[in-house]
Amino acid sequence: MNEASHSGLATKRKNMSKKKDNGSSLVYSTNPDFKMDEDEAPVQTLPPQQQLLRITLETKHRAGKTVTLITGFVGTEEDMATLGKQLKNQCGTGGSAKDGEIILQGDHREKVRGWLQKNQYKTK
Repeated sequence: MNEASHSGLATKRKNMSKKKDNGSSLVYSTNPDFKMDEDEAPVQTLPPQQQLLRITLETKHRAGKTVTLITGFVGTEEDMATLGKQLKNQCGTGGSAKDGEIILQGDHREKVRGWLQKNQYKTK
């Protein structure tokens, strides 16, 4: 194998490793009638009374910065982003809502718990 093709392989492997895994372990099927089982049902956002949200404080893997982490939200990404925005406004801080977590910069556990309970969310 020459040097040019070797570097091309390394680049291809590097690009492949950046792709997100969709959770499927299937690589290839020779069956022409095979269809992947996809979750086609849209995710429904549960009402606040049925949500059980966990509020934790985390400092690991965040360069020593403290964040308030809210997990357990069941619903669409848009609804989670809306809830995250409301919590950020309530606490007057920055943060994000992605990967099923709402992250607020700083220790805001009591403010978040109070706001969530006032808005009928269950907290733990």
